[in-house]
Amino acid sequence: MLPARPRMEDDAFSDEFCRFLRAAVPSVDAAELLLLLDRERSRWWSATEAAAALAPAVPVSEADSVRYFGVFQANALVAVGPDRRVQYRPANSGLEGHVATLAQAYRERPVTLIRVIYALRDSSIQSFADAFKLKRS
Repeated sequence: MLPARPRMEDDAFSDEFCRFLRAAVPSVDAAELLLLLDRERSRWWSATEAAAALAPAVPVSEADSVRYFGVFQANALVAVGPDRRVQYRPANSGLEGHVATLAQAYRERPVTLIRVIYALRDSSIQSFADAFKLKRS
């Protein structure tokens, strides 16, 4: 029998992790794409191949894949080859840790993760959360 993995707690959704999500994971589809790249680390992906690998469960278009690849590149999560294929290659262990947390959250707390991703995209919710943090100080 394998030892039990520790369950993900609410504090795993730290401010730092949420900043990572806000910067590097613009949607739930982007999270799915990033986790695909993470699972197959040695592979170089074209946008077309990545979109096809997620279909039909996750309907990501080739154009969306290209856009998400750009976000991942801007956040130092992937290497880009001369043929515009990408490979999962985070620039540092901190990014690697955030992607590991993302994978664990997706497995164990998918509803919470999805809610957090959407909430971080809604500027009015973010403004409210930021105001609350200021009041607590």
